[in-house]
Amino acid sequence: MASGPGSRAGAIVLSLTAAFGWATYYILVLSITPAARPSAILVYPFLIGGGAYAIAAFVSGEGRAFRAMWREPAAYLRTSLLVVMQLSVLASTYLTGPVDASLLSLIGDVVATPVVVAFVFGVHREEVGSPWFVVGLVLSLVGGSMTIAGGHTLSAIPPLGWIVVPAVPLSVAGYFLLAARANERSPPTAVVGQSMFASGLVLVLLAPAIPGGWSGLVLVGGESWAVLIALGLTSFFAAPVLYFAAIKRAGLVLPPMLMTGIPVFTLLLSAVVLRLSLPLVAILGIPVAVVGGLLALRGITTPGGPKVLEQPGPAP
Repeated sequence: MASGPGSRAGAIVLSLTAAFGWATYYILVLSITPAARPSAILVYPFLIGGGAYAIAAFVSGEGRAFRAMWREPAAYLRTSLLVVMQLSVLASTYLTGPVDASLLSLIGDVVATPVVVAFVFGVHREEVGSPWFVVGLVLSLVGGSMTIAGGHTLSAIPPLGWIVVPAVPLSVAGYFLLAARANERSPPTAVVGQSMFASGLVLVLLAPAIPGGWSGLVLVGGESWAVLIALGLTSFFAAPVLYFAAIKRAGLVLPPMLMTGIPVFTLLLSAVVLRLSLPLVAILGIPVAVVGGLLALRGITTPGGPKVLEQPGPAP
């Protein structure tokens, strides 16, 4: 792993670029809704992103590792978490609304990931426990929440929603943590590519239970195909590549913190691309999130660069 100020600066650039890539997801999805059904929007980006990872693995000489990953039991735990993450986001969107679903995903990235890293894996406890980091985390989460919820009223959660709601942040944190651990001993193209492609195959089997069903996988227009390919290559390939590259440089605290950039970039893209008006509370959320991120960065001061996750027994 690289270390030092240059590595941290590089990790910041990589993380924010990944956040921008994931922010385009919402804009692209809105552009093909309702022309493309939810089953197609769930399945094809996974298959396209996983296919791009597979090509990258074979081109870079890591094809054997990619094939071996399909025989690794822990790979299917990561696949399961990835499927649960996407399905729970979809379910929470229907049960609690897209605003709440976005907020839950943000909590998984910004709060759950550093907490699990510090108190379950025992890494980066000094940074996560520092006053600068805590204040920065709170401000960053508040700012990100303001940009998400600006102009909206958070909906009441129905009884069934309380079953789905915890699955969003927990699956987000769980998948990225386990994938990052596996990346320490196997090529990321193999680890992430297998989980992406396998998730697409699982969702094909689950398509009858998803709005649109199997017919939604067939009835896709030409323009929708172009957008689905763009989704697969950006949010499901390029953004994860950049994100895990940032984790390799800076460890498992800094990159998740910078995912508050996702709602900020989404807000700006909505204004520029979709010509949507920006609510005042959402605009005010941008500097709050930025200040929070800067304070959190000040709290991440442990010398010697990023630490690997150490735990007795084999890594998943």
